[in-house]
Amino acid sequence: MLLKTSVTAIALFQAAGLVQAATSKLSSSTDYWKSFTTAVDPTNITIPSISQTTSNDPTKECVYYDTPTALNFNESEWPTIWDTATSNGMNTSAEFLSLYNSIDWTSSPNISVRTLNSDGSIDMTGYDEDSDPDCWWSASTCTVPKIKDVNEDIYACPEPDTWGLTYDDGPNCSHNAFYDYLQEQELKATMFYIGSNVLDWPYGAMRGIKDGHHIADHTWSHQLMTTLTNQEVLAELYYTQKAIKLVTGVTPLYWRPAFGDVDDRVRWIATQLNLTTILWNLDTNDWAAGDTETVEDVQTTYSDFIEMGSNGTFATSGQIVLTHEIDNTTMSLAVENIPKIKAAYKNVLDVATCMNITYPYQEKTISFAAFGGSAVSNTTSSASSASSAVSGASSSSGTTSAIAAAAASASSAGVQVSPNAAVLAVLAIAAYLF
Repeated sequence: MLLKTSVTAIALFQAAGLVQAATSKLSSSTDYWKSFTTAVDPTNITIPSISQTTSNDPTKECVYYDTPTALNFNESEWPTIWDTATSNGMNTSAEFLSLYNSIDWTSSPNISVRTLNSDGSIDMTGYDEDSDPDCWWSASTCTVPKIKDVNEDIYACPEPDTWGLTYDDGPNCSHNAFYDYLQEQELKATMFYIGSNVLDWPYGAMRGIKDGHHIADHTWSHQLMTTLTNQEVLAELYYTQKAIKLVTGVTPLYWRPAFGDVDDRVRWIATQLNLTTILWNLDTNDWAAGDTETVEDVQTTYSDFIEMGSNGTFATSGQIVLTHEIDNTTMSLAVENIPKIKAAYKNVLDVATCMNITYPYQEKTISFAAFGGSAVSNTTSSASSASSAVSGASSSSGTTSAIAAAAASASSAGVQVSPNAAVLAVLAIAAYLF
């Protein structure tokens, strides 16, 4: 229900916010998250029972709904959904400039912004891919920065016989059956959420944290990060962090670049926000299934990776696998293969657990147990805590059929490009005062 507030109350509240933004100054860029606000307690999330959160039919799941009033979402304080995160005047806002000016840009690496070819690919003309001086992953899959004071990438789980479970591009509006299946299997994954999707589908993001998954940043608009300016890179990360905090109550310490496109310039900027890059060492290429690759080819890749769990390939170390919740095809492939993965690998778990990261968020509200312990503690999720060493499998045919049926009844419901129709800017504090 919308609260009735006076125009005077709203004006006073907005004016107070503008004064605070204009006069505040960050002492350090790594303190940025302390100014974020949220009404969400990540240990006590209640998701309303509406068709978008309970149905397995994408035509019902993917109907837009108003942003929950309690989030106090104000469209003027955010980039345009699916545009570069400096859009809607964000790069000139007092909030963003306070952050930008807190960074010593004279210490940033002297690495040029990359350019795109006419087909949308990155132009590598003239770049020495063999020596790769910029540790550019797109050129050489480099993961160890070549400059100091930059967080080193995570790209594989160190423990043997371990499948690092990660899903990019969420929250997907049609992921109910998929998340239900992960919950039934007592599996936790690292979910890389796109900022625009988080604001488009807030209950989907809440479901991720409620179920005990490890939530991480996947940029605001899913662009090739090395082709963006310093301001744009910073904004893509910052506003995704802000969105995840607003909706889930936590601020991630980890991120993944779209397409893996990262170099030491982008890493350096991410490090200013205390963000560490997570990449992968196995790529299912599932996002291309039914598009540039056949589903059968992607399944063959899955099968090859699964076989590595029993043929000794990962007898002394583990891996992190790139998969997606981008559409019903990728989620169907995940559900179809999870029983086989569990049968082949001793450990199937999220990156925070496999890397023994106790606190994967700026806040210490949620802690993850060490490798070999229960997956998540200190949450009041409806899901049971999962063992980090998962073995055996139960039938996935029911969920696979549900997702397949959903795919047949709707077009791909992955990355969405339309914002929520309404912006609710009525504030409870104003109602109280006036």
